[in-house]
Amino acid sequence: MLAGDSSYVKDRWCVFDGFMVFCLWVSLVLQVFEIAEIVDQMSPWGMLRIPRPLIMIRAFRIYFRFELPRTRITNILKRSGEQIWSVSIFLLFFLLLYGILGVQMFGTFTYHCVTDDTQPGNVTWNNLAIPDTHCSRELEEGYQCPPGFKCMDLEDLGLSRQELGYSGFNEIGTSIFTVYEAASQEGWVFLMYRAIDSFPRWRSYFYFITLIFFLAWLVKNVFIAVIIETFAEIRVQFQQMWGSRSSTTSTATTQMFHEDAAGGWQLVAVDVNKPQGRAPACLQKMMRSSVFHMFILSMVAVDVIVAASNYYKGENFKRQYDEFYLAEVAFTVLFDLEALLKIWCLGFTGYISSSLHKFELLLVIGTTLHIYPDLYHSQFTYFQVLRVVRLIKISPALEDFVYKIFGPGKKLGSLVVFTASLLIVMSAISLQMFCFVEELDRFTTFPRAFMSMFQILTQEGWVDVMDQTLNAVGHMWAPVVAIYFILYHLFATLILLSLFVAVILDNLELDEDLKKLKQLKQSEANADTKEKLPLRLRIFEKFPNRPQMVKISKLPSDFTVPKIRESFMKQFIDRQQQDTSCLLRRLPSASSSSCDHSKRSAIEENKYIDQKLRKSVFSIRARNLLEKETAINKILRACTRQRMLSGSFEGQPAKERSILSVQHHIRQERRSLRHGSNSQRISRGKSLETLTQDHSNTVRYRNAQREDSEIKMIQEKKEQAEMKRKVQEEELRENHPYFDKPLFIVGREHRFRNFCRVVVRARFNASKTDPVTGAVKNTKYHQLYDLLGLVTYLDWVMIIVTICSCISMMFESPFRRVMHAPTLQIAEYVFVIFMSIELNLKIMADGLFFTPTAVIRDFGGVMDIFIYLVSLIFLCWMPQNVPAKSGAQLLMVLRCLRPLRIFKLVPQMRKVVRELFSGFKEIFLVSILLLTLMLVFASFGVQLFAGKLAKCNDPHIISREDCHGIFRINVSVSKNLNLKLRPGEKKPGFWVPRVWANPRNFNFDNVGNAMLALFEVLSLKGWVEVRDVIIHRVGPIHGIYIHVFVFLGCMIGLTLFVGVVIANFNENKGTALLTVDQRRWEDLKSRLKIAQPLHLPPRPDNDGFRAKMYDITQHPFFKRTIAVLVLAQSVLLSVKWDAADPVTVPLATMSVVFTFIFVLEVTMKIIAMSPSGFWQSRRNRYDLLVTSLGVIWVILHFALLNAYTYMMGACVIVFRFFSICGKHVTLKMLLLTVVVSMYKSFFIIVGMFLLLLCYAFAGVVLFGTVKYGENINRHANFSSAGKAITVLFRIVTGEDWNKIMHDCMVQPPFCTPDNSTYWKTDCGNYAGALMYFCSFYVIIAYIMLNLLVAIIVENFSLFYSTEEDQLLSYNDLRHFQIIWNMVDDKREGVIPTFRVKFLLRLLRGRLEVDLDKDKLLFKHMCYEMERLHNGGDVTFHDVLSMLSYRSVDIRKSLQLEELLAREQLEYTIEEEVAKQTIRMWLKKCLKRIRAKQQQSCSIIHSLRESQQQELSRFLNPPSIETTQPSEDMNAINQDNSAQPETSSQQQLLSPTLSDRGGYRQDSADAGKPQRKFGQWRLPSAPKPISHSVSSVNLRFGGRSTMKSVVCKMNPMSDAASCGSEVKKWWTRQLTVESDESGEDLLDI
Repeated sequence: MLAGDSSYVKDRWCVFDGFMVFCLWVSLVLQVFEIAEIVDQMSPWGMLRIPRPLIMIRAFRIYFRFELPRTRITNILKRSGEQIWSVSIFLLFFLLLYGILGVQMFGTFTYHCVTDDTQPGNVTWNNLAIPDTHCSRELEEGYQCPPGFKCMDLEDLGLSRQELGYSGFNEIGTSIFTVYEAASQEGWVFLMYRAIDSFPRWRSYFYFITLIFFLAWLVKNVFIAVIIETFAEIRVQFQQMWGSRSSTTSTATTQMFHEDAAGGWQLVAVDVNKPQGRAPACLQKMMRSSVFHMFILSMVAVDVIVAASNYYKGENFKRQYDEFYLAEVAFTVLFDLEALLKIWCLGFTGYISSSLHKFELLLVIGTTLHIYPDLYHSQFTYFQVLRVVRLIKISPALEDFVYKIFGPGKKLGSLVVFTASLLIVMSAISLQMFCFVEELDRFTTFPRAFMSMFQILTQEGWVDVMDQTLNAVGHMWAPVVAIYFILYHLFATLILLSLFVAVILDNLELDEDLKKLKQLKQSEANADTKEKLPLRLRIFEKFPNRPQMVKISKLPSDFTVPKIRESFMKQFIDRQQQDTSCLLRRLPSASSSSCDHSKRSAIEENKYIDQKLRKSVFSIRARNLLEKETAINKILRACTRQRMLSGSFEGQPAKERSILSVQHHIRQERRSLRHGSNSQRISRGKSLETLTQDHSNTVRYRNAQREDSEIKMIQEKKEQAEMKRKVQEEELRENHPYFDKPLFIVGREHRFRNFCRVVVRARFNASKTDPVTGAVKNTKYHQLYDLLGLVTYLDWVMIIVTICSCISMMFESPFRRVMHAPTLQIAEYVFVIFMSIELNLKIMADGLFFTPTAVIRDFGGVMDIFIYLVSLIFLCWMPQNVPAKSGAQLLMVLRCLRPLRIFKLVPQMRKVVRELFSGFKEIFLVSILLLTLMLVFASFGVQLFAGKLAKCNDPHIISREDCHGIFRINVSVSKNLNLKLRPGEKKPGFWVPRVWANPRNFNFDNVGNAMLALFEVLSLKGWVEVRDVIIHRVGPIHGIYIHVFVFLGCMIGLTLFVGVVIANFNENKGTALLTVDQRRWEDLKSRLKIAQPLHLPPRPDNDGFRAKMYDITQHPFFKRTIAVLVLAQSVLLSVKWDAADPVTVPLATMSVVFTFIFVLEVTMKIIAMSPSGFWQSRRNRYDLLVTSLGVIWVILHFALLNAYTYMMGACVIVFRFFSICGKHVTLKMLLLTVVVSMYKSFFIIVGMFLLLLCYAFAGVVLFGTVKYGENINRHANFSSAGKAITVLFRIVTGEDWNKIMHDCMVQPPFCTPDNSTYWKTDCGNYAGALMYFCSFYVIIAYIMLNLLVAIIVENFSLFYSTEEDQLLSYNDLRHFQIIWNMVDDKREGVIPTFRVKFLLRLLRGRLEVDLDKDKLLFKHMCYEMERLHNGGDVTFHDVLSMLSYRSVDIRKSLQLEELLAREQLEYTIEEEVAKQTIRMWLKKCLKRIRAKQQQSCSIIHSLRESQQQELSRFLNPPSIETTQPSEDMNAINQDNSAQPETSSQQQLLSPTLSDRGGYRQDSADAGKPQRKFGQWRLPSAPKPISHSVSSVNLRFGGRSTMKSVVCKMNPMSDAASCGSEVKKWWTRQLTVESDESGEDLLDI
């Protein structure tokens, strides 16, 4: 049990089982004590049963049988756990940040309006305002109490913390708790209203809006990104357990092998539903016909319509035998007969083999029982309403979509089972924890506990559940209970719901083998669409051609005839003339072809060309390779011939294709493919493994050829499509005089049109190019220049005019209307005038509709014309009286669409609109599914709850007959305070009449109202109220109805929207069809754009004081210490720094000490790095700025010591708190994710704001004067555009949006109507509110916000990578940054091109280049950098981009267009490097030839000298010596320099080849560095020819005389060889073209 490798305690599952057995025994003993009444059943001892529900984990272990190795599962769970932990730390960072900000900006919310007679220690409900209102101590800010009330601090009046509530910003703990509540978007708006009443308005808006944006929309959505990325990784491992995706073929079909006519085998689908029953053949044929199928589906549709038409007819109406019951009986009999017919035709076994037939049989049995009178209005109604699911078969697209989403049922089913089990476990644990708590009825029974935990899962009212529990358990246990609920809410809402999104996205994901095929098909489709002209232009083809012709009677001799149009010549050309001209136009190379070939018809010639194009697989690449090989072979043949003539031929070395680095797998793949063509020549001695490998290489080589051909064909198809489109436009322009004429009036090249074109298309040129090199210059303000060049000048003017017009509309309200405000009319006139000028210019320049670049060529042009016409009509009409629900009010609502003009004017905004509408099909299908779900539950709800939800508003009245008279109703004063009624005290209230009515906001009396109620429930708002009403008025068992709908709608319905929007976003971005390698490559490119040089100066060379400071500041312990000190200083802000609080002074003093420590840190860094080196890092600049502010604060603090200095000190600490992110790798990575997401989602956020602005303007017109109700109050209303924007922002978060909608639906007699003008009535608009709020919530909450989630998921993958799946890791990038920092000594971000060689040699790890093995790759990389900017300086990103391309397999990672461009670039680089290599090799050959020339010249010269010495010995006296032996070089040089006459005489008498060679050598090499045998030598001046003789003397013997040398070297046998040497030298001089420059290249 204890010892041994396989002992019991060493297995974790065994230890868990033993612990659970122990808990069961403890529970059993406790049960015995409770039975013996020793322990009370509702005592705290019941908490010992808390671990008992964990026994269900054993069921998970049995159900999920993992067949993977335990180590692999452990690694997956460990990695996902690390990622979730990192994101949790990131969330905690923002919680702490906003917690500190909340404490310092707000503090306590304890000031309330109370009556003037309120006494301390005696605060009751009747002393508070109704409703309870917060107030401000300052008179100039916040809310001021009305007369009869005063603003008092309830804490000073004697209320305890438990009575005041636990939400607020009193200290850091409570503040973090409140921030998390607000980040859950539940109750945050009421906190903001409290802050608005207590503090300045701007402070509240800034704090809470940024909190929602960052925490609720960005940071919390990172959890979805983590789960999606983790799930995408592990889904491959569990594919066998979940099942693989298969086609949507029926389960009644199977595939079998059959032999075809050619003798091969193929898979054939065989229908197992072939006739197996006993029905006649005619019935079987009828059953299988499409007519029968459509008839049954139409009957299902009629049944659904009839069921949806059911409604509540009153209390006295007999419901059992009405027309709806009779129709249901008829339909049930019909579908029963259908099932019997199918069973008769197929046989029972064949019938139940299909899943669809099983579902139909279940419906038949259920609906047959349902028509039994006693079971008619019961739970069997589900079977009737589920018939609507059969209508999915009507649309194949919908059927495929449903199958794709739900995929293998085991995957989604496992998650549903896990969620249900989690709810059961947590409900049981919560039951044991809180069942004994008094005054808490939420956990007294298991059903109540289950409903409470399910409510927390859906986030609706979860704060109320937690607050009630906290108030019940008391102040001591409140923190523990709060942590328990927060952890459960965090796991359930962020992790569990993210798992559902991950499953939906995984089901929508395509298989890897289909993605490249889809890419090819999409490219072909794009090419086809480019070929066709728009329909508005193709309409000209319906008219006859009428080209404009000019008759010329006489041509002068100097008049050149213009080129005749080809489209015109096609109408008059003769076939015989065409054949004759074909002969005349043939190339000279084709003149020897046969006559038959020249007389082919045009069709045969086209077929022949098409066949030739199809046969040439490598059409473009083959030509490039052929030219390259021809050129290289020509050079090699010339060099070989020259070497043969020079006598230095040693055999041609074997030539192989150049390969890239072995460490880059793409180069390995390319090497194997290039050598695959030679693998066919297999020798007999190869083994079987070698033969198999060679065969696989051959197959891969052929596959690569086929892929290349497909890519090239697509590229050529695109080019041909563009050419055809241009040809079509040109032909229309030539043959139709009205084509491309604006309004059919203005000529094509008219001066006025050209002027309009110049005005319309004028824009700022953002790209500054170098006039010499043509490279784009990086200016200092390039971002500003790019912004100016984003649109044309005309569009910039219209953008400014539109913005000014929208600002003018912001000042409009029901009480200040544009019709009665001349100042507001100015902006209206300006907008209409400017837009008139703009449209006229654009129409004159580009046309209105029937031109290629017409104004109305897309939806944006239609919207422009519509907005202009609406504005023009309104300006001309300007109605003075606008009745409610009239055409004038509709015109004012349409006028509110004016901000949408920005979408048309800004290109990036048009892209956002395309991203929204391009995925309309999938969003429409999801909407149909959700509507189907709502229709099923709405029909069920009508049949079960119609008329049963009505009740008397007096809870003491049961029957309708007694519901009359009046009664006193209590008023809810406050949701935050927890005051208890004192003896004899009553809550505030008033008398109201008794009314028997439905609930105010919903009912199930008809399908329309039921659908509206379920739509609100689907948004997870108001479902708790629906649940409570159904349980209280119908029965507890019917609570299952709403829970099932909420579970399906929340877990599946809403996550469908999230998944579909993310999938459509990826598809629009081009990432949906990307394979894993391609997606990693896109992530890598985006990551490299963010990467920047380190800007870290190197360590000082010496070991002095600066070097020691450098070592200290760069040590990890020093950095961690600084991070801890930053956190310690931030803790000082745990309480509010108030000048009146005595605690503030010691806290500020401690902050001063921390400030001096940070000053010391900055000083040490400046000393270590030098001031210039310290300034190079942005992080150091930020630290210096914050430290400088801290020093300034210290000086002001001791000088002034007031509230402003305390505020400044708190701001400095908050600024320093941000530096924590730069000191932690994970926080930095996740912060980069958020920052990049904000940057990329800028235009989406702007689009959301523009939509919100349009709805705000429309809300002011529709609901500006609606009376206050339950949620329409002084904080939330539509009286002005500003308040409308705040209300709509609240609706975006879903905060009680349905209650605001019902307040805006108020109708008489609950309001005062006015038919003259809409601003004099306080009634709402029922239909308008329904369309207004529902459309806004769907567009913003379901689509636009999910686009933010998609952007975060996309950007998170940039930084979410490990060593296993990433292309370049963070360590690789960090290593490159360090090496770059060493090479870039000036820290400018650019280096000269020649330094790239040193940088590449210093790289190690994945980026290392081995010069011994990968010299050719090194040359390619260097040349690529030289080629980039024509030899100019290269940037950090240039080198990094080149390394990234070289480190991936471009065949797998790059898309088609990028792959083509990259391969062309690499082929060009290979060709140029090959040319350079050959050129260098030729120069080396020439140098060897020159060396031999010099040697030959020296030998001939020595022979001549020896002959002259012999002659001088005979002619001159013996005492004179021409040459004398010397000991060293100086003596010989002196002798040689002492004989100038002899040298000059030699040149005059013997002008031979030796003189020419010496002259060539001296003149060529003079003044230039020379290299001999791999070594460099300095340049030398020209030397006399006698120097060669001296050198020969030195080489041949030192002290010996020239005569002895000549005698030894030149016997009679060697004379012939000397002559042949001269002859060979002369031959070489005639055949070899030497390089006169003598310039040599540096060998790499």
